Amino acid sequence: MIFTHKAASPPDKDGTEKSPVKYNYADTIWCTYIVSVIAASIAEMFTYPLDLTKTRLQIQGEGGAILKTKYRGMLATAGGIIREEGILKLWQGITPALYRHCVYSGVRIVAYDAMRTKLRGDHELTLWQSAVAGVGAGMVAQWLASPADLVKVQIQMEGKRRLLGQEPRVHGTHHAFREIVKRGGIPGLWKGSIPNVQRAALVNLGDLTTYDLAKRFVMKKTGLPDSHLVHIIASMCAGFAAAAMGTPADVIKTRVMNQPTDLSGKGLLYKGSVDCLQKTVSKEGFFALYKGFLPVWIRLGPWALIFWVSFEHIRATLGATGY
Repeated sequence: MIFTHKAASPPDKDGTEKSPVKYNYADTIWCTYIVSVIAASIAEMFTYPLDLTKTRLQIQGEGGAILKTKYRGMLATAGGIIREEGILKLWQGITPALYRHCVYSGVRIVAYDAMRTKLRGDHELTLWQSAVAGVGAGMVAQWLASPADLVKVQIQMEGKRRLLGQEPRVHGTHHAFREIVKRGGIPGLWKGSIPNVQRAALVNLGDLTTYDLAKRFVMKKTGLPDSHLVHIIASMCAGFAAAAMGTPADVIKTRVMNQPTDLSGKGLLYKGSVDCLQKTVSKEGFFALYKGFLPVWIRLGPWALIFWVSFEHIRATLGATGY
């Protein structure tokens, strides 16, 4: 189904009128934005338990006995959450996660499309142009969505804090927002935003750029049409690339956001992302930066698959051109 609007067309030189120009609403920025948010929400609901597991894994080992835990591997961590907190706790923090995608996914998709269109002009998009567009779109989108990401990380850790006998910091999404602002003011909502933006730049370099180029490469080399099979192949490549490039920054982001703060909102464990990086590597080794890589990979693969297939299918149903 194509939504069109008939616009008046100037007559030809011989005086005859041209046929009305059809305006496709499915290709507009607002429609692309809405479709991307819907597709991201679907992907988030299905894969969120892996995101929670990944967050718990990334906190392991920091601060010595302060955050000591008996969970070690991905399956043990997920099993421990189900056994001691309940299966529904695997979706703890899903509300701010969906809030985040209302900003993040919509902005990154329309920003990437606008940037690549501007950069390529009338020529085929090159690797460096796609990379610049992917990094730029990811940074802008994540900076805007960082407050929701901060709340999500803190809520994800509440079940673990209760098991450790610690007082809960927040009791829900709106309470978390109020507490963060109370302790650190409005700027406190952007705590951890630097590693967050760095991670998003790398993840979108892996996701948007890889999906875009892989999709066109497969279609060019195999002669396959713009179909679900092409979307699946491209999204699998995108998921792996995003996980490989974004995990180290994701670990730093999670630790900076989750650390306890004093009454002024100042972190008690790390001075910032660079300090967190140095302490993590010095105390736990380089590969601590890849804690949670397996669930990140396992999550980003299906997430990218569900997102891109849903995104392309909904757009095609509305009559939009291929992304």
